[in-house]
Amino acid sequence: MRYVFAALVFAAALGGSISAQAEKRVFIIANNADGYGVDRCLASGASCGAAVAAAYCKSRDFAQAGSFRKVDRDEITGAVPTTTGSAAHEFVAIECTR
Repeated sequence: MRYVFAALVFAAALGGSISAQAEKRVFIIANNADGYGVDRCLASGASCGAAVAAAYCKSRDFAQAGSFRKVDRDEITGAVPTTTGSAAHEFVAIECTR
């Protein structure tokens, strides 16, 4: 009987931890993306970066920004966002969570 109880407790704990994991997604955006202040706040590491990252995540129906950082073009796998201008090769990664 103890083994059955222990198995049920283990299964409940395992099921609870899987469902409690937050969904995460990383967005790669161009440094010169319009409307967010990416070039002024995120890419430069200014203090307003956290607010800009949070606003970006909320506009994509995510609860909050987990992190943000500058990324090199070489770090990006898959499709690379098209950019023009002086910041054509600069990108920022924003990790959003639900």
